Amino acid sequence: MPSAREINRRIKSVTNTQQITKAMKMVSSVRLRRAQERALATAPFTEKMEGMLQRLSAAIPGENNPLFVKRDVKRTCYVIIGSDKGLAGAFNSNINKEMVSLLKDKPRSASYLIVTGRKPVEYLKHLRITPDYKRAGFSDKPNFGHAQNLARKATEEFLAGNVDEVYLVYTKFKSALSQVVTQTKLLPIEPSVSEKSGPSEEYLFAPDAGQVLSTLLPQYIDMVIYNGLLQSAASELGARMTAMTGATDNAGELIEKLTVHYNKVRQAGITNELTEIVSGANALQ
Repeated sequence: MPSAREINRRIKSVTNTQQITKAMKMVSSVRLRRAQERALATAPFTEKMEGMLQRLSAAIPGENNPLFVKRDVKRTCYVIIGSDKGLAGAFNSNINKEMVSLLKDKPRSASYLIVTGRKPVEYLKHLRITPDYKRAGFSDKPNFGHAQNLARKATEEFLAGNVDEVYLVYTKFKSALSQVVTQTKLLPIEPSVSEKSGPSEEYLFAPDAGQVLSTLLPQYIDMVIYNGLLQSAASELGARMTAMTGATDNAGELIEKLTVHYNKVRQAGITNELTEIVSGANALQ
C-alpha cells in the first residue's frame, strides 16, 4: 500500500496536469469560435463560385480550358490537410486512416502526396513513405497565402501532366463533438450537366469567355483549398477542446479518489500511532 506522502505527491501531480488541460481547453474554446466563424464565412462564397463556374463551363460550348481536360488516370495527387500538434482526440488518427485507405493496394508511383501538418508527415515516415511536397506550421491558423501555395503546386503538377487528377482530403467541421474526414475532387473540374428543359442561360463575356474562365478557375481552386484549411483548423480546435474537457474531468475524478484514499491512509496511520501510545502507557504501569 502506498504511503500518505506518495499519495499526496500523486495528488499534486494530477492537479498540475489538470491545470494544464484546463488552460488548453479554455484556449481552444476561444480560438475555436474564431476558426468556426472564418470557416462558415468562406463556405457560401466557395459554393457560389463553384456553381457559377459549372454554369459558365456548361454555357460555353467548345471551350477547352486545360483544367477541364480529363485524362486516363495513371497517377493521382492527394492534398492531405493534417495537424501540427497532438492532444486532439481522434483528429490525427482519422486523417492517418484515410491516408492509408487511399494509398493501400497501390504502387507508390501511382500517388503524388502534398501533405500539410507534422503529424501526418510523421505517420508517413513510420510507414517509410516520403511526401512529394510538405508544409507545416499553420494547421490551426491558416491564411489565404498557404492555400495559394498548395493550389499552385497542385495545379502545376496537373498542367505539367505529372498527375491526372487532384483530390483534397481534409476534416470537415460539423460541431465540437463531430468532425468528418472529407474527400473533394479538385481537378479536373467537371462542368455541370443541366437537366432542365427550355432555353439555356446565355452569358456575355468581356473581354472573352476563355479569359474569364482562366481568371476564375485558379481563384476557385484557391478558395476550395482555403476553405478546407479553415474547416480542418476548426475541427482540430474542436477536437482538442473536447479532448481537454474530458481530460480535465477525468483528472478531477482521479483527484477525488486519491483524496479519499489519502484520508483513509492518514486516518489509519493516526489510529496506529494512538494505539502504540496507549499500549506503551499501559506497559509502564
